[in-house]
Amino acid sequence: MTNTTNHPIPQGNYAPATRGGNFIYTAGMTPRKNGELILTGKVKVSESIEIYREAVRQATANALTAAVNMLKEKEYVGQILSLTVYVNAEEGYTAHARMADLASEYLYEELGEAGIGSRVAVGVASLPGDAPVEIQLVALASVMNEELQE
Repeated sequence: MTNTTNHPIPQGNYAPATRGGNFIYTAGMTPRKNGELILTGKVKVSESIEIYREAVRQATANALTAAVNMLKEKEYVGQILSLTVYVNAEEGYTAHARMADLASEYLYEELGEAGIGSRVAVGVASLPGDAPVEIQLVALASVMNEELQE
C-alpha cells in the first residue's frame, strides 16, 4: 500500500479528513507532493489522458492517505463508499469519466475490490492553485478480525 506516513498539507483552515463513526470524509485533494502542485492548468481536449495520469494518481494518493491517517489501531479501509473527481476542464472537454477511471484504477491497485465504490466526475471552471484535478473520498473504516491480524 502507499506510504501513508505524510499527512497531506492543508492549503487553508481545514482538516485533511474528518471522521464520524466508521465513516471517513476527506477534503478535496489536489496533486500536491510535499505541498507543491506537480501539474497545473486545465485538462485539454487535445491532450492524451496519459499526461494527467500521475497528477490524478497523486491527488488520489493524497486523499487515501488522509483517510488512512484517520484509522484507529487494528482498522483498515474496508470500502471506498464514494469517489468524487473534479476536473478543471477546458470548454468542450467531455472525457471526465476517463479521468475518474485513473483514480479508480489507483484505488483498485491499493485496496482491491474495496477500492471501487460509487463515483461522480464533474467538470469545473477552475480549481485551487489551477490544479487539473481534485479528488474527494468517503471511506468506511473496518476492524480487522483475528484471522487478518495474524
